[in-house]
Amino acid sequence: MSIQQWPEGERPRERLLSRGAQTLTDAELLAVLLGSGTRGRDAVAVARSLLEQGGGIGRLLATPESIPSMSGVGPAKRARLVATLELARRALAHQLLELPVLANPKDSAAYLSARMRHLPYEVFVCLFLDSRHRVLACDELFRGTIDGASVYPREVIRACLKHNAIAVIFAHNHPSGDPEPSEADRNITRLLRKALGLVDIRVLDHLVVGHGEPVSMAARGML
Repeated sequence: MSIQQWPEGERPRERLLSRGAQTLTDAELLAVLLGSGTRGRDAVAVARSLLEQGGGIGRLLATPESIPSMSGVGPAKRARLVATLELARRALAHQLLELPVLANPKDSAAYLSARMRHLPYEVFVCLFLDSRHRVLACDELFRGTIDGASVYPREVIRACLKHNAIAVIFAHNHPSGDPEPSEADRNITRLLRKALGLVDIRVLDHLVVGHGEPVSMAARGML
């Protein structure tokens, strides 16, 4: 039975338009993106299979390689899902750049979590700020594997000078999902803070992204 044969009040697209996207489940939102199902299964059933096989909505959308090959999800629908994630990321980035000032770690945590949380490899990201703590840019400086990323202070300084930054917020993810800062995280933060201090650039925070809320090393007193 196709979705078009459902009562109109139960169809995901019609409910989204009449009641709002927040009223739909993850599977129903995916079904709207997919547009149609396949022989013998409607789009909601296909979406549920995607969620089950792909490891949930976050990992499914954040990592294109996690989108399983299955009947009903061809290249066009896969591209639609990936494009949707990128639009969401860009919307969050735009909101971040439009903030008059970053007042606390929560201002940047939502964007950084969306960008980094479900990546299967480790990345090191830097938010570059001016003297009023307005965001100048956000760059991925280093990329590693699940075993860790190598962070080079010289490259961080070069990037800061390029953006004329007065202060920075670092962030990196733990692909294991545990956001607890490691001893290596604390060591590299101390090293970077010392190196940047030589050129009068302040390190305001270092966020560790995993499952749940990112951990602020500044809030923990680790800076």
